[in-house]
Amino acid sequence: MKGRQVVLGHLFGLEAAALMQDGQLIDLLVASDPLSDLAPGAICRAVSDRFMKGQGGVFLRLPGGQMGYLRDRKGVSEGKPLLVQIAGVAEDGKALPLATRLLFRGRHALVTPEAPGVNVSRRIRVEDRRDELEALGRDALGERSHGLILRSAAEAADDDDILAELTELLELADRICAENLGGPELLLDAPSPWERAWMDWADPAPDAVEEGDDSFARCGVLEAVDDLLRAQVPLPGGGSAVIEPTRALVAVDVNTGGDSSLAAGLKANIALARELPRQLALRGLGGQIVVDFAPMPKRDRATLDQVLGAAFRQAGAETTLVGWTAMGLFELNRKRDRVPLARLAEAAGGA
Repeated sequence: MKGRQVVLGHLFGLEAAALMQDGQLIDLLVASDPLSDLAPGAICRAVSDRFMKGQGGVFLRLPGGQMGYLRDRKGVSEGKPLLVQIAGVAEDGKALPLATRLLFRGRHALVTPEAPGVNVSRRIRVEDRRDELEALGRDALGERSHGLILRSAAEAADDDDILAELTELLELADRICAENLGGPELLLDAPSPWERAWMDWADPAPDAVEEGDDSFARCGVLEAVDDLLRAQVPLPGGGSAVIEPTRALVAVDVNTGGDSSLAAGLKANIALARELPRQLALRGLGGQIVVDFAPMPKRDRATLDQVLGAAFRQAGAETTLVGWTAMGLFELNRKRDRVPLARLAEAAGGA
């Protein structure tokens, strides 16, 4: 189907949402409840447990007996409670990554406690509208020390709807930020996939919203997921890549296929560079990633670096492009922000 579709359904028996564009799967959100009660975005009261000397980090006790890890222990006292937000997904047997800067998400705005100021999305370029939204945000904040970010969806929204959401988010932030005494406790659960779809995929407005027990099958989502559970990724021009997660890292190998021209390596590598951010996000892969690109002259590395940089900037995920190793491999590091799709499929198969 042509156009932009939001598809709400279930995958592996879990609530899920998919974003389709012209028949291609662009984004996929799946609930992670069977694997952890604390999904990315959940806000908890935690208690500091032990400091990691020489590393600057601290382990914290979370609700349900889980452990979390905070990289920056500045201002943290041993045995004291503090408010944290789950910042990502942990590997099996490891502590959950945490952040002390809380973020309350809405469709039109974000509330940022301890980060004061009113900011308007750069995608809103009409100065008069920017000024109106900034004034609306300041009025809603009043004397609070919180900060606000007005999202791009606010540009065409009704001011009354924005104000209603701001009021609700600010009151929620006030209430949660006051819960800073006591033992480990879940204070705010992470939004469900359907809630996140409503918040994050509203701009631009979808051409259609599909629901129902057969929505994923009807809209081609199940077929796309089957492809994601395979290691091999076909690339435009006849090349291919193989993406294989291991315990230590994610290995990516690029092949030129039947193309034997002088530029075959560069063409396959550029195709993979443009596709890699989408593949990593949809597969839920992060951490250390090593790419073995197809053979190409060293002089072409600068071109490939530009393509990689542009692709990951557009993707928006927190990614560090480390660069080339002495053996000609390319290293990058991507934040683990989702449960790997293969783990969800395996958990469903063993249930």
